[in-house]
Amino acid sequence: MEQNYAREEVYNPETIEKLSEHYRAILELLGEDTDREGLVKTPERIAKAMCFLTRGYDEDPREILLSAKFHEEYKQMVIVKDIELYSLCEHHMLPFYGKAHVAYIPNGYITGLSKIARVVEAYARRLQVQERLTVQIRDCIQQALDPLGVAVVIEAGHMCMQMRGVQKQSSLTTTSAFTGVFLKQMQTREEFIHLIRRG
Repeated sequence: MEQNYAREEVYNPETIEKLSEHYRAILELLGEDTDREGLVKTPERIAKAMCFLTRGYDEDPREILLSAKFHEEYKQMVIVKDIELYSLCEHHMLPFYGKAHVAYIPNGYITGLSKIARVVEAYARRLQVQERLTVQIRDCIQQALDPLGVAVVIEAGHMCMQMRGVQKQSSLTTTSAFTGVFLKQMQTREEFIHLIRRG
């Protein structure tokens, strides 16, 4: 039976080949035998994994929002919370992962709810620091939709702290960024914090 849908991963062959050469050299410098059975295809697999993990460079987050921008007179808070995110710390290229909570108050325009999650994904799938990631999401929504305000909170665990260095496995980092009414009105900001904390 013919499939109605198939998800296909497509990679740039030249990029994969060049990355594979570098990863093969790295493995050899670490003392591995890249000709042994378990490692023969590892350089190529790492290359594809890195292209997948950094695919946000190929996406325009602002265009994601504009592709589903609709006129609507709704002027209450819109919250998309618990958006899972996975990123790579640019200092050690180790993962950090957690959740983003995003809110905005429309000023004549709304966007598709899934687009908010896609914006988070587009910025997260790059070499990042959590502080910049938080601000990029906020600024993108503010510029694309011109809402009355935007609020972003990210809570994440960083493998560069958990696997190496201080090795504190239970530590979480929280960052926040606000514009408009979320900055000016304490009550609005507190409502947002209350709503994202509710189970």
